[in-house]
Amino acid sequence: MTPELAWAVWILPFVAALIIPAVGKASKKATGYVAVGLALASAASAASMIPMLLEGGEIHSQILWIEAIGLEAGVLADPIAIIMANVVGWISFLIMVYSTGYMRGDRDIVRFWFWMSFFVGSMQIIVLSDNLLQMFFGWEGVGLASYALISFWYRDKKKDHVGRRGHTALGLLDYYSPTHAGMKAFIMTKVGDIMMLSGMLLIFMYAGTFGFREMLESTQWAVQMDAAGMLVPAFVLLFGGAVGKSAQFPLNEWLLEAMTGPTAVSALIHAATMVKAGVFLVARIGPIVFALGAAGILGEQFFSIVAWTGAITALLLATQGMTNPEIKKVLAYSTGSQIGYMMMALGVAGLSHQYVDGYTAGFFHLISHAMFKASLFMAAGSLLHVVGSRFMTDMGGLRRHMKKTYIFVWAAGLGLMGAPFITTGFWSKDAIFAAVYESGAEWGMVLYGVAVLTAVITAFYTTRMIGMVFHGPKSEHVRKMEENGGHIHEAHVSMWVPYGILAALTIIIGVAGLYVEGSLHHTMEEYLDHTFVIHTEHHDETGVLGGLNPVALVSSLAAFGIGISLGYVFYIRRAVSAHAVVHSNIVFYAIHKVVLNRWYLNAMVYWCFVVAPLWLARGVFRYFERTAIDYGMNTGLERATRWGAGVVQGTQTGTVQSYLFVFGAGLLFVVLVLMV
Repeated sequence: MTPELAWAVWILPFVAALIIPAVGKASKKATGYVAVGLALASAASAASMIPMLLEGGEIHSQILWIEAIGLEAGVLADPIAIIMANVVGWISFLIMVYSTGYMRGDRDIVRFWFWMSFFVGSMQIIVLSDNLLQMFFGWEGVGLASYALISFWYRDKKKDHVGRRGHTALGLLDYYSPTHAGMKAFIMTKVGDIMMLSGMLLIFMYAGTFGFREMLESTQWAVQMDAAGMLVPAFVLLFGGAVGKSAQFPLNEWLLEAMTGPTAVSALIHAATMVKAGVFLVARIGPIVFALGAAGILGEQFFSIVAWTGAITALLLATQGMTNPEIKKVLAYSTGSQIGYMMMALGVAGLSHQYVDGYTAGFFHLISHAMFKASLFMAAGSLLHVVGSRFMTDMGGLRRHMKKTYIFVWAAGLGLMGAPFITTGFWSKDAIFAAVYESGAEWGMVLYGVAVLTAVITAFYTTRMIGMVFHGPKSEHVRKMEENGGHIHEAHVSMWVPYGILAALTIIIGVAGLYVEGSLHHTMEEYLDHTFVIHTEHHDETGVLGGLNPVALVSSLAAFGIGISLGYVFYIRRAVSAHAVVHSNIVFYAIHKVVLNRWYLNAMVYWCFVVAPLWLARGVFRYFERTAIDYGMNTGLERATRWGAGVVQGTQTGTVQSYLFVFGAGLLFVVLVLMV
């Protein structure tokens, strides 16, 4: 296997980004062919490394980068990188194909293809980098691309806003334009980026390297950092970068406003790039931290922080998905929640003697989620295209007109809900349940309870979404469309085929899910043992990943059954009115209002970091700038200078005798002073 193929995976999308503007001068339509073609070539390059993965091999290729400090750039195509590169490559390719239909006729299509290709290339740098500094370049690349694509429709037309017009929380408007949303995402993720950069530089100060493999060649640097009390803070700072990029609590509020971008962008951010970058970072550094812990250098604080951050985010964002009326926002809440699951699993892995169990579960859920969430977002884009509204309350009864989309949304939705035995989501989520339950962590049962409760809520809001969109009577909005000659129809073939493929894979791979899970577990076990010397005990047929853990299995079945049943009663059969229940008493109404207003976390962020600083700045301007500077320094100094000038001017009589008298008096005064 030649290393050039690994380099090509991330270089090809950048080649596309470089030539797209030139191609666009000749033909805007051709830019789509360039983007799709080179995305396919990049994905094929990633796929060419799969045989090497199956044989237990890897590629580690380096070239001299910064000679002054002996820093090399390189690609590290080990098992997690090869798997992740294929997930990113193939899902990005399908989203590109989808975009040819979704973005057809857009006036800024050249800019769109440029940033989409740049986005994919930046993500592949993150995946294949063999050191933190090179990864950080890709890290900043996806941040820049996300800003450009979230605010893609920068003219800020009302139809491109998110939120309900006029809706407020704590007195602040919860309604955002694309340019505002793009800037919000850029700034909030930068908080995490600064933390990540600080952690990287701290490690480099002691280790003298950014390389992942080089960090474990000698652990003396870690001993010195630990003695100085800097080792845990450094890795926690690195995790801060993951918190920002993966929209985990408390840096999660940018993710909802990111829905201002084209739906193809939302699919890319949520399934293949950006938010998955944080999970991959934790998957990359987690084994290093665990290996240091096994050597007695590092404690469990890092993994506890990761696990609890994931658990809080999973539950917090899942609750918000139950009430929001915008389809893309529901899916966005779901993404943050499901990434919380992944973080919980990767954190629990380090709190367990069987590191590979949680590690495999978290990574398997990343793969599973990428498929069904990309499918759901692309399907949502088709619905928005047809209905012309982002609100589910403007839909209803669409299953008769969009039968293919209806089937595919159910298939992908069942994956998100974790439908037993036939979806990838079931096996990956069940693996997380089992890893948490078997971890033996101090707070393991609390984390387990959070995981199960979140699964119930996930099944409920997914069924709610499907029921509101496809079942029940047509909304007034749809009826008016049809009365005015509008036609509800299936999406173009270029759009429904990509999300149909991913929906089908969710079921096909799900049917063979136990085998796939076992194979992935074996691959990860060998990888961790060979690279990090992390040994694991072999499970028998009743083990967590070798078979099915009975407690986890019952919990998975119960969570799915309760959640989908409640969703069916309220939103498909509509035997009970959800609106009536919410307004039946003040407690339900208050809870609904708090959750609908995002637990007021977004409003508090604005009050603390936008409104209050602006108020303080205006106060400084009004009472210091205008009073002390403008009046005190300018007006006051001007008057004092004028008065002084008047005094001096008054002494200028023009008479020589007066000047001689003053000179003599001054001289006499000096003589008297010297005689004293």
